[in-house]
Amino acid sequence: MKKILIPIVAVSALAATTAPALAQGWQSINHRQANIDRRIDQGVRNGQITRNEAYRLRAEFRDLNRLEDRYRRNGLSNWERADLDRRFDRLAAAVRYERRDGDRYGYGYGDRRW
Repeated sequence: MKKILIPIVAVSALAATTAPALAQGWQSINHRQANIDRRIDQGVRNGQITRNEAYRLRAEFRDLNRLEDRYRRNGLSNWERADLDRRFDRLAAAVRYERRDGDRYGYGYGDRRW
């Protein structure tokens, strides 16, 4: 009985953790932009993102917004939407990395100018 019960419990636990992720579905581009912008601002405010990191992330964010504007001029095709999604994924991963890399504002941390 234990041989049957353990796999059933494992599968049900896996299903319980993936169901909320699938329920979220696709986020609009505007929603993703707002989330990334908010995360950059929060990282700067709490010192997780240095000045140089924030400058680079915001420059990439602006470039992505310009690209989106260019794509939207003729209406977004499926390929353009997928391209923007991939680029936003990379930017979100970069923000996540910079917030967790241990560089900090303040005395003795990141942004050192020797």
